[in-house]
Amino acid sequence: MLINSIRKPAVMVLALLLTACAQPWQNYQAGADASTVTARLGPPKEVYDLPNGGKRLMWPTQPLGEVTTAADIDASGKIVSVRQVLDENEFYKAQIGTWTRKDVLLNFGRPVETSYFPLMKREVWTYRYMEAGYWYMMFSFYFDDQGIVRLTQKTPDPLHDPDRRNFF
Repeated sequence: MLINSIRKPAVMVLALLLTACAQPWQNYQAGADASTVTARLGPPKEVYDLPNGGKRLMWPTQPLGEVTTAADIDASGKIVSVRQVLDENEFYKAQIGTWTRKDVLLNFGRPVETSYFPLMKREVWTYRYMEAGYWYMMFSFYFDDQGIVRLTQKTPDPLHDPDRRNFF
């Protein structure tokens, strides 16, 4: 009897802890009103028009965070999807030779860093992200002078490199 009286509260505490760990992009139903997302996450920091007449709302944690929550809203104001877009699987959807700066901006939001390499004649947009829930990484898109993605690259994030912390 004593074990059962201890087990029940322990299970309830564990369930409460697991629900508290829900990520911002989880627990939304497709078809629900967009106000359910903004009520929970606040006003979006970035808003982009989608080709189908809908909107993409974004809540980035950059420059130091590795998460951007994106909610796709249809033209009638209903949720289509809510997801974390700074993710390796999302980055690999980018089509080299086809995607433009506008496509990258629409899919990932504003980059944490931009730079230009004159010898390569490439503009670079970089995003922080967490790979496999463990590795702090940077993902970069290299654009030619016409704004077309020509190369992508992932590298470790120097912000989390213990050997380089004293240099910042």
